[in-house]
Amino acid sequence: MKGAPAKKSLGQNFLSDRRYLAPILAAAELTPTDAVLEIGPGKGVLTEALAARVGCLAAVELDDRLIEPLRQRFADRPHVHIIHADILAHAPPALIGANLQSPISNLPISYKVVANLPYYITSAVLRHLLEAAPPPSLAVIMVQWEVAQRICAQPGDLSLLAVSVQFYAEPRLVQRVPAAAFSPRPKVDSAILQLRVRAQPAVDVAPAHFFTVVRAGFSQKRKQLHNSLAAGLGLDKATVQAWLTAAGIDPMRRAETLSLAEWGALCREAPIRVDGAMTGV
Repeated sequence: MKGAPAKKSLGQNFLSDRRYLAPILAAAELTPTDAVLEIGPGKGVLTEALAARVGCLAAVELDDRLIEPLRQRFADRPHVHIIHADILAHAPPALIGANLQSPISNLPISYKVVANLPYYITSAVLRHLLEAAPPPSLAVIMVQWEVAQRICAQPGDLSLLAVSVQFYAEPRLVQRVPAAAFSPRPKVDSAILQLRVRAQPAVDVAPAHFFTVVRAGFSQKRKQLHNSLAAGLGLDKATVQAWLTAAGIDPMRRAETLSLAEWGALCREAPIRVDGAMTGV
């Protein structure tokens, strides 16, 4: 599909090297009965490959210039729906349920997501997907290489983003994708990232409580936990030190060294009550 040039304001970098379709499709573990939500179909390169492999496909595109060419391209495939919408303004499962009428009677209720995300909305879309009710069972997204590395980090090098994503999903860095694989060419490489969404969060703690504590722990970089938690939660240091000791965690440690299990232990000892939602990404 030719025509409309990429919009810088939308962070558009269209996948042009078809050699990277195979690892994306393999990571998505597609079957003929899958319902798939594609975010940002762009000019339809990945959409074409998905349409040939799944039972239902909802492709959500924000750029109004691309909608009609996409609809014309897939007009003869009734299982493909091109939706003009902002993904952040709609519940992902609603886009699947409200827009798709599948001819496959045994289509599962669950759905998958495949996306080539503009870098500037990566965190917002991750949060939107992982907090959806229900979330996708599996997501395969292309993100900035450095962001993918951060999400897949282990204790010792964890960030607020990594803890937030790993609370809900098991991430796997599938493959690096060079900047030259996109048009226009971005300044940095991308990565194919697989997120296998957990049936239950990794830690048996209410998400609002968990993210309040974790956000406070990461609130002051390079500070020891007893300092960052005291400042982030508005508690005195003696209270926080006692809380950390009760959870079996050295108050001198730093947030990036804690495992998810340790964050859970910390939350179960936390003398706070909170309301809210995931705030880490």
